[in-house]
Amino acid sequence: MRWRLLGELARSDRQVHELTALLGEQQSLVSYHLGLLRKADLVRTRRSAADARDIYYRLDLTRCGHLLATAGAALHPALHYTPPAAPAPTPARVLFLCTGNSSRSQMAEALLRRRSGGAVEAFSAGSKPKPIHPDAVAVLAERGIDLSAARPKHLAEFTGERFDRVITLCDRVREVCPEFPGHPVAAHWSMPDPAADPAGRPAFDRAADELTERIEFLLHALAAGPDLETS
Repeated sequence: MRWRLLGELARSDRQVHELTALLGEQQSLVSYHLGLLRKADLVRTRRSAADARDIYYRLDLTRCGHLLATAGAALHPALHYTPPAAPAPTPARVLFLCTGNSSRSQMAEALLRRRSGGAVEAFSAGSKPKPIHPDAVAVLAERGIDLSAARPKHLAEFTGERFDRVITLCDRVREVCPEFPGHPVAAHWSMPDPAADPAGRPAFDRAADELTERIEFLLHALAAGPDLETS
């Protein structure tokens, strides 16, 4: 049960009722095993920005990799797990969505484009676009990425376009995300809005760090392809 939960959460952040439906198990049993995974610091939680009664579960893939390496080495030196090198960027089209398209999705678009060397066509949009937040521009500028020419875009601009991946970064936009042709792989990264954080600029640094980490794992998933990833 816990392995199946890890597999589902490796693909997308999920709520309990979604995991219950995917696994075909009772919610009490799913919640019990999620609790064990949380105690092991493998799974994190965050209350939904759309409805505070809902909780999103996220798998800590970095910690999973560390534990795999430790477990292998503890059993036998020949089983020491070495994470694979970053794959060569795989051509793909990825759309990031959030509500305002002013920080999270804009940063994700720029970070993926830079990290893939342009092999991945990255786009972003919002359900209620707002001007780009100056702290998002400043944070990426420190990382060598110029976001000053970026513009907010409404998700309607991309209606009818085909993508390999559609990734929602905002709990609210996930609930209004339209269908895209070609059945792209959908994933949700439940991330708080840094613009709403009273911490100010440090919240944007944290968002950029989290996006960078998630994008590294996304590149491996793109290289594996949808069939291998979901098998």
